[in-house]
Amino acid sequence: MSLLLYNLSIRLYRFGIGVSSLSNEKAKSWIVGRRDWRQHMAGRLQPGECRIWIHCSSLGEFEQGRPLIELIRKRYPDYKIVLTFFSPSGYEPRKNYDGADYVFYLPMDSAANARDFIGLVQPALALFVKYEFWYHYLSELKGNNIPTLLVSAAFRANQPFFQRHGSLFRTMLHCFTHLHVQDAASAELLRSIGISQNVSVTGDTRYDRVAAIRAGIREIPEAVAFRGDCKILIAGSSWPEDETILRRCLNDLPPDWKLIIAPHEIDVSHINQLKDLFGDNAVTFSVLHMERAQASRRVLIIDNMGMLSSLYAYGNIAWVGGGFRKGGIHNTLEPAVFGTPIIMGPVYKKFVEAVKLVELGAAFPVADAEGGLHLITQLIADETRRKDIHQKLEEFMSRETGAAERILGQVQRDALL
Repeated sequence: MSLLLYNLSIRLYRFGIGVSSLSNEKAKSWIVGRRDWRQHMAGRLQPGECRIWIHCSSLGEFEQGRPLIELIRKRYPDYKIVLTFFSPSGYEPRKNYDGADYVFYLPMDSAANARDFIGLVQPALALFVKYEFWYHYLSELKGNNIPTLLVSAAFRANQPFFQRHGSLFRTMLHCFTHLHVQDAASAELLRSIGISQNVSVTGDTRYDRVAAIRAGIREIPEAVAFRGDCKILIAGSSWPEDETILRRCLNDLPPDWKLIIAPHEIDVSHINQLKDLFGDNAVTFSVLHMERAQASRRVLIIDNMGMLSSLYAYGNIAWVGGGFRKGGIHNTLEPAVFGTPIIMGPVYKKFVEAVKLVELGAAFPVADAEGGLHLITQLIADETRRKDIHQKLEEFMSRETGAAERILGQVQRDALL
């Protein structure tokens, strides 16, 4: 891709968002949040500060980078943290995050925007979490000799960096002072295009994040009451394709098993669809406390945000949603940290951690409803197998944590701060 084509694609994207904003609330937030950004930032940033800039595309990347943000906060208290998001789905829920001193939308990538943004923030160090490659921002950082790190990155052979037409993307990679990747396969791909001196396999900071969640787990009394003496099949971030299979599974669950389902979309329309799908067997979390006969319900539908990572603690088997969609599965580490066997759809191979869990024999992809039903039946019947998986996961998660410490170790060794 040429720079001319890149700039054109950025403008077309901006135009498309503008059109969508007329009818789409998320697109409208994207536009409104960037309005008059120079004046907004200039009015908030205080003179004389030393700053570290951390950029996340959305909420998932934020959760991935959060252990690193919090460790930086602890190790370098004299630095102010500037946190930026590209998407409203990251900015809106974390705009008041107290682990950062400033939270902004990242202005659209252009030479002028990058120059002005870097000029205002004047970061001593910049970190990009996992993805997000913006040519003008990276070029501006490099031109100003600002140390720039890519953290918890995962690369695949089909990405443009490794294609004949990917010269501009390869140029972006050369703008980073250091690239911290999740696995050896990613490091080998970078080596194949001549990038090896500034690459470290430091792992994935999401392991640190889920370990912290487990350490600070909070009890959910409603879930305890719903569970009673039963065991739980818990479905997290489910989509309609997953939910249809789970409805079929319900008929084959033993009487001492129940289903908790936390859908990816919790708008009223989708919650009503789930209530219709599961019928009188189901109750929503928001009215569970009013249920006199909650023990007789077999399905709990979670109709709020922010509980899933804690709810996984109550699961004996987990179903992670998204694996029947092009985008792929959601977070498999959240149930894994509790030692829970994982079932998922077939679209998982672009996620390094999911591949590792499959290789470990702790996560199981299924191609269709029949495969899902068969596997759930097997796992329910074989408690010894579930215990073995639990032990494997305990050992695996212990080995994989510590990425944030390893990344900051490189920052300290290279005296980047």
